[in-house]
Amino acid sequence: MRFDKPIGTLLLLWPTLCALWIAAQGVPETRLLFIFVVGTFLTRSAGCIINDIADRHLDGAVARTNARPLVTGAVSEKEALLLFTVLMLLAFVLVLFTNTLTITLSFIAVLLAASYPFMKRFTHLPQVVLGAAFSWGIPMAFAAQSGELPAALWLLYLGNLLWTVAYDTQYAMVDREDDILIGIKSTAVLFAHHDRLAVAILQLLTLLTLWASGQQFGLGWPYTGALWVIAGLFVYHQYLMREREPTQCFKAFLHNNWVGLTLFLGVALHYAS
Repeated sequence: MRFDKPIGTLLLLWPTLCALWIAAQGVPETRLLFIFVVGTFLTRSAGCIINDIADRHLDGAVARTNARPLVTGAVSEKEALLLFTVLMLLAFVLVLFTNTLTITLSFIAVLLAASYPFMKRFTHLPQVVLGAAFSWGIPMAFAAQSGELPAALWLLYLGNLLWTVAYDTQYAMVDREDDILIGIKSTAVLFAHHDRLAVAILQLLTLLTLWASGQQFGLGWPYTGALWVIAGLFVYHQYLMREREPTQCFKAFLHNNWVGLTLFLGVALHYAS
């Protein structure tokens, strides 16, 4: 469940909270806030489990993952599947307290989350599928809060997807040498020595798309200021990645939590001002 590594939950949570605040034009309903915070934790945890199940025969060959419980035998496949099922059922129970549109969207969320771990066998773009999955909380939040899906939300969705591909490429750069040896595909492998440039382009497109989304939703100076701060954070990430050293690339990946927090603060401060 990666309970001791909350970065994935936070990266999933920040854009979802942004969507809730925008849909509510301020602080959302307490009930929905609880549903989406707890639901984010449950679905990310379940996603980690299905990822480990899918990669149980591969993780042992990767330095970063060779101590995972399914590799060492500390947890059986049956136990992992049971926990995955329990977490998904709990998440679905939470969704049942929303509305029909949100419930319908939740089935797409499950499909995206369950398919992502297997994409690295077939395409060099599994990060795009992860971006689609990690961004799906955005339309679900709008559906739950407002009962509709305004066209502008897809700009926010696209911006978050591009950002996810950028930071997961940083993450994939950590494992690139091992992945090449065992035949695992990723954007880090695809981009090769153009990886830093590709991440920079993705970061720039993220900023432009998020700015366009803010224009559509009428978000003012706190949001624009947040985007400028995020631009500075992206420059720092490029500095960390400059030598492509795995520990520094991983540090850049982890630092994206501050990107998400800054974006959320920009949205929240707009509605508080």
